[in-house]
Amino acid sequence: MKVEKILGYSVAVASVKECVEEISHWIEHRSNPRYCVCANPHSIEVALDDDLFSQAIRSADLVIPDGIGVVWASRLLGGRITERVTGSDIFEGVCSSLSRRGGYKMFFLGSTVQTLQDINARMHERFLGLEVVGFYSPPFTDEFGDTENTQMVEAVNVAQPDVLWVGMTAPKQEKWIFRNLGRLQVPAICAVGAVFDFFTDRVFRAPRTLQWLGLEWLPRLIQQPRRMWRRNFISNPRFVLRVISDRFRSAGHRIQ
Repeated sequence: MKVEKILGYSVAVASVKECVEEISHWIEHRSNPRYCVCANPHSIEVALDDDLFSQAIRSADLVIPDGIGVVWASRLLGGRITERVTGSDIFEGVCSSLSRRGGYKMFFLGSTVQTLQDINARMHERFLGLEVVGFYSPPFTDEFGDTENTQMVEAVNVAQPDVLWVGMTAPKQEKWIFRNLGRLQVPAICAVGAVFDFFTDRVFRAPRTLQWLGLEWLPRLIQQPRRMWRRNFISNPRFVLRVISDRFRSAGHRIQ
């Protein structure tokens, strides 16, 4: 998988299809646990001031360009990322691919009990070839204690899934995966954040036209203003300024 650096983080230069095939490869070969995370301007900006989150992103086996800002940054820096690959793209793509082949098992970690129950019902409707073998709704807290961590890891391992979907929002989900990776016995782990809410229609994704225009953030801001204002009005502008600074710094080195 080709990658390029965006503010120091290795982001995949790949299509949705290629990313789905990569994760499917992990599952087919039953290797040591590997994980995928989403990179967007907000997550990168937060990671730059959070060492553990930064390590979690750098250690990921696949970092997808989830955010039009990352695509824009690549273009400005002379890179080759040409399209977004969102957490929803990965979820739908992997589930569709595995469902066609049949016999694969899913585990969902995160969100509320009601959301997980709705996911279970929707999975049975959408992906008949898949088996949902477990759910776990952790407590809403910034940090999990040793007992809670052990319970989550054991719940996953006992269920023996092929894919663990983690939807606890960033950076908590990435940190949890990074800290517990050595204890998990599942070939593919994907941190997909808001996908649980999208899949159950608790939050509606923008129409394709707005996604194509790079305005997917707008409907989410309207639906979740308290949650989204910081990333749109603080993190995103800071990210833009860092990218522009990086661009001029690189240009300066070339002139010298």
